[in-house]
Order: sequence, then C-alpha cells, then structure tokens
Amino acid sequence: MFDTLSEKFSNAFKVIQGKHKISEENIDETLKQVRTALLEADVNFKVVKDFVAAVKEKAIGEKVISGVNPEQMFIKIVHDELAKVMGTANEELTLERSSVIPIMIVGLNGQGKTTFSGKLAHHLKEKKKKDVLLVPADTYRPAAKTQLEILAKNIGVECFDSNLSLHPREIALQALLHAEKTGKKIVIIDTAGRLHVDEELMGQLKDVRKAIDSFKPEVLLVADAMTGQEAVSVAKVFNEAVSLTGVVLSKMDSDARGGAALSIRHVTGVPIRYISTGEKMKDFELFHPDRLAKRILDMGDVVSLVEKAQEEINESEAEDMMKNLQKGRFTVDDFLKQMEMMSRLGSMGSILKMIPGMGGALRQLGDLSPAENELKRIKVIISSMTKQERQNYKLVKDSRIRRIAKGSGNSEAQVHDFLGKFKQMEQMMGSLSTMMGGGMPGMPGMGPQKGFRQKAGMPNPFEAPPRKKEAGKGPWGKKYF
Repeated sequence: MFDTLSEKFSNAFKVIQGKHKISEENIDETLKQVRTALLEADVNFKVVKDFVAAVKEKAIGEKVISGVNPEQMFIKIVHDELAKVMGTANEELTLERSSVIPIMIVGLNGQGKTTFSGKLAHHLKEKKKKDVLLVPADTYRPAAKTQLEILAKNIGVECFDSNLSLHPREIALQALLHAEKTGKKIVIIDTAGRLHVDEELMGQLKDVRKAIDSFKPEVLLVADAMTGQEAVSVAKVFNEAVSLTGVVLSKMDSDARGGAALSIRHVTGVPIRYISTGEKMKDFELFHPDRLAKRILDMGDVVSLVEKAQEEINESEAEDMMKNLQKGRFTVDDFLKQMEMMSRLGSMGSILKMIPGMGGALRQLGDLSPAENELKRIKVIISSMTKQERQNYKLVKDSRIRRIAKGSGNSEAQVHDFLGKFKQMEQMMGSLSTMMGGGMPGMPGMGPQKGFRQKAGMPNPFEAPPRKKEAGKGPWGKKYF
C-alpha cells in the first residue's frame, strides 16, 4: 500500500536532514520532490498545490517551535497536512437509529461492490451486533445475486430473494418491508454498475435513492484505489446524482498510487469511511486518515497492528502457551500455533509495514516470498508428524524421519534440519522462561521466534534487520515528534 509514494517521501526528507533550521531556501528542494511524488501518485493537481502551500506556510511560519529539530518538525507538519487532506479522523457510519437503515452500495463494474457488501455485512454483524439483510438489486448481472447469496451463507446473514424482473426501486422497497417484518436493522442494497458512467445507470440509481429517501439511506461509493484521479472524477459524478454519504476504497492491498485516497475528500467533501484490501471477508478496515498518513511516511501503524492482534489471536491459546513456557516447556505444537497466529495477522510484508521505520527496511530486504515459502514448508513438515511426535520431537528417529519426509514431500535432510533448529529454539526458550513476564501481551513467542528465525536465516516479521541508526530513533535518524 503506497510503497512507491513512501519511498519518494523518504528520499525527499533526506534533503532537509542535518539542517539546523527550516528556511525557505532549504525546504524548496524538499517541497519540489514532495510535489513531484504526489503528482506521480496521480493526486489531483489542486490538492497538490494546496497541500504544498500549506506545508510551506507552516514550515516557515510562526507555528515552527524554536529548539525543535527541523527535520522532526517538517515531518510532523507533512504528516498533519496529509491527515487533514484525507479527513483528519475516522468517520464510520452512524447506525444508532430505531428504524431500519438502508445502505446503498453504488459504483462502476469491477470495483468490488458485491464483495464489499458482504464484508460490510460481516463487519456490522460481528462488530456492531446488528441484524443485517443483504439485497441483490443488480438486474443486469444475474450472477451478482448468486455471488451475494454465497457470501450471505458464508457469513451467516440473510440474503433477500430479489425478483430481478422488477425495477431495482421495487426490489429495494420490498426488501425494506421484509426487514421491518423480520426485525432486521440494516439493509445493504447491492446495486448495478457499468463499465463507465452513463445516463441510464444514473437514472436507475436516482430512482432507487428517491424511492427509499424517507428511510434516510446511507449511500456508499466503492471506488478502485488504483485508478487515481479517475476514481475522483467518478466520485464527483455519483455524488451529484445520488448524494453520497461515504466512499470505500477497494484494492488497497496493491501498491495503490495514492491519488484516490489523497484527493477524494478534498475534491468532493465526501468522507472515506472504509478500506477493502482483498477477497476475504476479514480484509476490511476502517479508514483512519492519521494512521494512513503514518504508513505513507513510514511511521508505521502500531495501533492497527495491536487491534488486529486482539481480533485474530486466540487469548486462551496464548495463555496456555505462556503457561507451558513458564514451565520451561515448548513443543512443536506450540510452535505451529505461533505460526498460525502470525499468519492470521497477514503476510510478513503487511505486518512489517505497520512497524515504524520498517518501510525502508522492506525495500532493502526485497522479496519476502522465500521466507514465506520456508514457513509454509515447515508447516507441512509439522503437519506430517503425529500428535505424539509434536508433543515430544525427541521421539522422531530415522524411521520416523523417513515417514515424515515422504509424507511432507521433503528430503530427510530437510526434516533433520528442521528438528535441529527446533532443538536450538527449545533450548533458548528454556533460558528465556524466566523473562516471560516482560513479553508483549497478545503477541506470543515474539522473542523466541527471533532466535529461531536468525538461526534459520529467515527474517522476523517483528524485528528490523541490522541498520546503522541510533537506538530509539526513526527511519531518518530522529524521533518523529
């Protein structure tokens, strides 16, 4: 997410590094690079112009605090302005009403409307404890109804049996009546899209919007983050037609150029409410402008990482593991559980990007897929072991090694190698058992995984590789602010 833009910002800040004070002369080159980076990210020209002007005014104006390191201050100013452009704070939908609340999902074809409808239903059901009804209202793409029915079944919510021969406004009204009768609080209406904006599409959406207007609907546009300013243009058209109440940026798991995220709010005045980052129902985030600004500037997003850990890591499993470790006992089963917990947080790359300063380290590391593949290979080896062997790996002798190697598709040497590394890890666990009280809650085994991965030649997702920097300082050598 925004890898290229992050790298260009990092290079721009090097210009002001080591300066004793901020002046118009020494920030002109930095601002020039910032401007170029934003324009190359397909950010709206007016947004770039206003942003650079605001940063320059604050950087050389009265708001600069005397005695503060110029680089620190400049990075803080850029961070604050980036967050301001995107909306300053998260603005999730307000759904605390006594009446049924319809949510229209609109957008062009291929933007991810139907998938997002399922993700939003899952989020509202799990996090907000709301009864949700999914409504297929795309009368041009019958497969959309089937897709929504499958999603509804998988997440455990009801899907309205829409009669696709009717006009979408009739489908929406029938669904709202059904929701009132069955006690559903939220009605998510998945509308039709087109390859491009046309009068017929807009007319149909206006009809639906007008028909359900008395219910005070929320109207969310799903826009492809990779399309940059095109997404902004589409948002303007949809906003004029159906009065959007929010925007969702889809495909944010790609290296999105940033144009949409940094332009939509400023140009249309419509808040970005959610981010969609993949095909799975859990690949969904609330949009936090300040956190995204930190990610862009390689300051990490520890808050989101902790929130994700709290959601994904099983507390009872973590406690059981901690009890074992405190007794000086660590099994292959424990290690497997650790790997599974880590995988639920996401890929190594996605986790690293949430840690301050790790963006630059990631660029130096390059492709992490070999390390990811090594972990997958180890999981296959462990899966080929019996429960008894996972509880006591010392039982694994020659005949068992041959069986595990054959069952996992690995060589005997690779199984031997894993067992040797695990033995080293177990020994280190024993020496660290007295220190477990100082570990990070909810993130089991981070210390032990460090030692194992170092010996295995694999990077630890929670540890930066050796870097020439002073302890406790950020990616540009200074604390941020």
